[in-house]
Amino acid sequence: MPKLDNRVLLITGAARGQGEQIARLFVAEGARVLVTDVLDDQGEALAKELGAAATYRRLDVGSEGDWQAAVAAAVDLYGHLDGLVNNAGVLAFNSLVDTPLSEFERIVRVNQVGVFLGVKTAAPRIAEAGGGTIVNTASYAGLTGMAGVGSYAATKHAIVGLTRVAALELAGQGIRVNAVCPGAIDTAMASPAALDPEADPEETARAVGELYRKLVPLGRIGSPAEVARLVLFLSCDDSSYVTGQPFVIDGGWLAGVSLF
Repeated sequence: MPKLDNRVLLITGAARGQGEQIARLFVAEGARVLVTDVLDDQGEALAKELGAAATYRRLDVGSEGDWQAAVAAAVDLYGHLDGLVNNAGVLAFNSLVDTPLSEFERIVRVNQVGVFLGVKTAAPRIAEAGGGTIVNTASYAGLTGMAGVGSYAATKHAIVGLTRVAALELAGQGIRVNAVCPGAIDTAMASPAALDPEADPEETARAVGELYRKLVPLGRIGSPAEVARLVLFLSCDDSSYVTGQPFVIDGGWLAGVSLF
């Protein structure tokens, strides 16, 4: 039997990368999904490819009005809402003293405010359905320091805290709340150079691969599909006694430094 049979889940940042793979896996496991993003063309194309089990809706996660409309749309389309995956996020590279306030606020609005609004808006409808799950995307950088990404790391630390508080407050309503903390994952976010249309794809891939071979004990960058499988575990009954926890998926990066 599919792990998400007849469940309805809303996924943010689902047009590409991790979110896309989560949407694909969830549909394969019997779910109906509301694919949300601000990348309309990619999001619509994905929903069309996934067929009747998926619908695309534009969602700016920093907008409370957008959240209210998206959650209402999921319930109107499918009758109920059983789960949420707060996957949308942005990243910028800068030292703290060189970070403009506008950049810091932009990252907080998407990463931190987006998760807060998602929990605030979706949890009551999930409770109405008899309970369910919320999975928030934090980061390796939400559990340790990382120079050059202070704004991003601050928001990801906050997501871990929000996850724990939400788990405590929502447990009585049958809602489990957990976080995934990916390390180096093969998405555009992990390699901003990959977004440059002028960049040589082979050279970019080679440079990224060499970097993470040195940093990650398992010697490679992770795949979005690997993260999707962890999110599936936290969104199905396999994790029925798990809540309030950050789950690291980083190839051993957080474990420490090897001298060998």
